[in-house]
Amino acid sequence: MRAAVLYGTVGAVVLGSLGAAPARSDARGVAAKVAVVAQRAAEEGIRFGKCPVAEGLPDGIQCGTVKVPLDYARPEGRQISLTVSRVEARGKDAKGKKAERQGALVFNPGGPGASGMFFPLIGYVPQWKRVAAAYDLVGYAPRGVGRSAPLSCQDPKRLYRGPSPAPTYPSESYKKERIARAKAYARGCAQRAGSALRHYHSLNNARDLDVLRAALGEHRLTFMGASYGTYLGALYATLFPSHVRRMVFDSAVNPDPDQIWYQNNLDQSAAFEGRWADFRAWVAKHHKVYGLGDTPERVLRSYERAAARLASRPAGGKVGPGQLQSAFLQAAYYDDYWPQRALALSAYLKGDPKPLVQIAGPYPEAAVEQENAGAVYTAVECNDGPWPTEWRVWDRDNTRLARTAPFETWDNVWTNLPCAYWGGPRQRPLDVRTGPGELPPTLILAAERDAAAPYDGAIELHRRFWGSVLVTERDSGNHGIGGGPNACVNAHLEAYLLEGRLPVRRAACAPHPEPKPSAPRVGTVEKPRVGRG
Repeated sequence: MRAAVLYGTVGAVVLGSLGAAPARSDARGVAAKVAVVAQRAAEEGIRFGKCPVAEGLPDGIQCGTVKVPLDYARPEGRQISLTVSRVEARGKDAKGKKAERQGALVFNPGGPGASGMFFPLIGYVPQWKRVAAAYDLVGYAPRGVGRSAPLSCQDPKRLYRGPSPAPTYPSESYKKERIARAKAYARGCAQRAGSALRHYHSLNNARDLDVLRAALGEHRLTFMGASYGTYLGALYATLFPSHVRRMVFDSAVNPDPDQIWYQNNLDQSAAFEGRWADFRAWVAKHHKVYGLGDTPERVLRSYERAAARLASRPAGGKVGPGQLQSAFLQAAYYDDYWPQRALALSAYLKGDPKPLVQIAGPYPEAAVEQENAGAVYTAVECNDGPWPTEWRVWDRDNTRLARTAPFETWDNVWTNLPCAYWGGPRQRPLDVRTGPGELPPTLILAAERDAAAPYDGAIELHRRFWGSVLVTERDSGNHGIGGGPNACVNAHLEAYLLEGRLPVRRAACAPHPEPKPSAPRVGTVEKPRVGRG
């Protein structure tokens, strides 16, 4: 069901647009200044060498930096450095067959707020070895992320406040508490970043990408973006169409200016309900293994029973209903999490809380990274476009939505609510589109039941980009499908990157196999995946 059916038309929502920046014409008007910066970067290049210990990357990966202006309207003003990682093309595939070098493949994993510095490691994965033979694999940390002029909105030590509630239908007092927290968080972002905060947005991310292209010595960019990275790629293709060689959009978010970002988050909350149902149906199918119920409804009752028990006595003193919800939200992103989540829930209800604490408990080692990712996510989404500035609008829309999509609706509200109280100017979203002949053919990959990037977004991007091809994985919902378990999807990706070969307009792939129920791996602790989109 389309989310709009659930909560009405976005046109009825009054959106705040404090100091909205001009749209497409003025955004392109900065292009001349970007060109000057890019030319300078091309002349300087990137001095790749051994990666700093802080990056946590193994030997064999090279690191460097590229300078970009904080504010492209003042290209000679304050400069910031973006960290870049690379593994050079190997020249031979896994079978020893010689491969002609095709330049650099730059990757953005999404978020916003996720780092791509680990991307070059993908070349060791079997599905990527032919691509790694032909391309330098290049990752980078976008502005604000990691060591790239990092943003922070609060002390990372405050990230985990102890076991937390996750009310499906929050009380008025709880809403007031979360409003206060959202206001404090927005103030913290402004106080810590100062006037620089306004320059952390998607248009500048796209401009940074063009400077990176030039610094790598590439006349035209080969780029792959996942989730939010597809929006970044769409902006880049709109602003710099002649600089595009090949471009892959994996799990495309809806680029319609009216969707950025309030409406997209409503659509996402609605879609998560369907994916949550998919997970419960799978668990019910394996009732003999997990004992959580032989129907999705009975599995839901098991989950609710666990949440109620955690509310009165947190598991290990660390895991309450909020941590439970966050852990199971990951199952709505990736079905490879399904067996472990089901096992943990089953064990907990049978009296063993350890597996649940392992997957849902705090991970102190990742606190700095998670806080940074959250700060960048908030800054970019809040800066990118208008948001409702009155709580009554958020309350009305999400109360209505939660009647049919309770699983993630309010959690999504609390994540994005600082945008209601954000200070400073907002950007006006760019009208992303290209006409005939403006852009080389591009590839869009999408899973039909993806909740984090609902399928309608891929269709909309396909409609807006002339000559694009949409490859759909049917009846599947993983978020980010390129180079994953679907051989059909991977064949299309590889043919495009290596040969520039695409099907005509659209193609469909059967779903990859569902995960098999499995026994728990003793002693393993799951590291959190950073970034929402």
